[in-house]
Amino acid sequence: MDLRIEKREVSGLKLFRANTMSSDMIEVMPRLADVEADVQALIEAHMETLLGVRFLASEYGTGPVRGGRIDSLGLDENGSPVIVEYKRGVDSGVINQGLFYLSWLVDHRAEFEYLVRDRLGATAVSQVRWSGPRLI
Repeated sequence: MDLRIEKREVSGLKLFRANTMSSDMIEVMPRLADVEADVQALIEAHMETLLGVRFLASEYGTGPVRGGRIDSLGLDENGSPVIVEYKRGVDSGVINQGLFYLSWLVDHRAEFEYLVRDRLGATAVSQVRWSGPRLI
């Protein structure tokens, strides 16, 4: 049996903006954000609309021993905790960092629940579901 692998270029999705002065559509050219913080601020301001996640905290510290900072924390529509990490790179360190934060979160459930209580109230804490925390 002869297997051949053919490399194909797949065109990306295009984004358009409607011109309010006419019926024309204007293509929006993609570009990388200048700094990660710009993307983070935009996502956090519209997290529920874009990701279906209620925003809880930004740059959440993991304590002096581990010394990390989770970019954004939230709660999804099912009550599951969500970590959002913003990265320009695509190396394995990106995944490792996110998995480290996810592990930290599962080990610090009470701390997360205190955050939920402070931001959303006691009723929201009773609805937190730890069966499927997510990393985006």
